[in-house]
Amino acid sequence: MLFFKEWKWYEIYDFIEFCVDQFPFNNKNIFIQMLNNSLTEGNSAYRIISEKVTEITSEQEIQSIEEAVNNTNPYSGVQQHLKQALTLMSDRKNPDYRNSIKESISAVESICKIVTQDEKATLCTALKIIEDKFGLHQALKKSLSQLYGYTSDADGIRHAMLEESNLTYIDAKFMLVACTNFINYLINKTK
Repeated sequence: MLFFKEWKWYEIYDFIEFCVDQFPFNNKNIFIQMLNNSLTEGNSAYRIISEKVTEITSEQEIQSIEEAVNNTNPYSGVQQHLKQALTLMSDRKNPDYRNSIKESISAVESICKIVTQDEKATLCTALKIIEDKFGLHQALKKSLSQLYGYTSDADGIRHAMLEESNLTYIDAKFMLVACTNFINYLINKTK
């Protein structure tokens, strides 16, 4: 146990991730739940979400992300975007907030294409189809279009950067939680 005292703080979380990844038994979810309980009791700002140690402090945020990852099992492309967004945001040594945001909005774009059954639809076109077919409120449609627009303009998120990015963890977390909330909403609305 003494060697843990010599580790940097993030190395301990890396070790926890390694243990989760290498867990050899069928009850990995119980193991993760026990680890999360310990993190909660220790007032850690980190939790294990989709097998990654992630800085999240709200139970609602954790629930939204986990629900979206689980809900997208039938949609592997969407799920891969979400997991990649989480991985990029959670990297304690070299976080990539810009690409995490890009992956989050790509997950929304992917689920919209799946729901509309139109692989070539832009997000705006897909949202119009969803609005007409499933009753998406105009204000919600507009807010998602503007969120997509933000990813096209701010800090070169989806396009070439003109200067160094000033995006932070908070930006990436907001986008991931907002996108997972919409994905969960859309999946449930279109069942």
